[in-house]
Amino acid sequence: MVLFEALVALHVAAGAVGLTAFWGPIVTRKGAANHRKWGRAACYGFLGAGVLAIAMALLSLYGPGQRHPEITNRALFDGLFGWMMLYLGTLTIGFVDYGLAVIRHSRNRRMLRRLRYQSVIAAVVMSGAWCGFYGFRVEHPLMVLVAFIGIVAMAIQQVYIWRPNDPPRAIPALTQRSGRANEYVGEHFRALIGMGISAYTAFMSVGLIRMVPEHVFNPAVWAGPSVVGVSLILFFTIKAKRTTAAKTSGARPHPQ
Repeated sequence: MVLFEALVALHVAAGAVGLTAFWGPIVTRKGAANHRKWGRAACYGFLGAGVLAIAMALLSLYGPGQRHPEITNRALFDGLFGWMMLYLGTLTIGFVDYGLAVIRHSRNRRMLRRLRYQSVIAAVVMSGAWCGFYGFRVEHPLMVLVAFIGIVAMAIQQVYIWRPNDPPRAIPALTQRSGRANEYVGEHFRALIGMGISAYTAFMSVGLIRMVPEHVFNPAVWAGPSVVGVSLILFFTIKAKRTTAAKTSGARPHPQ
């Protein structure tokens, strides 16, 4: 199908931009010009790849003709390359949207409660719930796992968005050193790492079925991006906590 192949080509192009630029913000100094430049490139690349992944998933599910007729397990094919790809595309868009929004509204996180942002989170949760349910039906644990991870991530975001009060700011010097005033930075970081996990997983689905079709249903292969991404989150979270603890222990009391 010409339309589907065109979408694949565009998906590969957008994904290549995102996959390449994704590592720029990780290795550059946070907040610097290069960090922002690489971050924008990664976000726009993954945003395009996410939209195209949704389009390809819908074509795989409802388009004319049968995608990859050599695969005999059509229920599992619809699950991985239909419903899970649709969910991962939505999840990627959700992470991009939230990761940029927490920076844009860092001084007023209540803006994230608007319908504009809540509807994106709701779309991720609903698509994830169906992905997990379908995965349970076809007995594929990977679909259930990725759905669970995404829904938990959305719940964590909602805790930050709907928390009634901000951390105390009575002592500005200590607050700044402890990192509480910049708590949104952690939200930004986790969201964009999550963006990379979902985008890498969705992007692999395009290549796996063409390069190594015998492993296309292998959960160990699909779990690779999640293992790397979660490891990065843990590494940088522990590193940030150690840095914060060191700064806090060396901070002087604020003069009365």
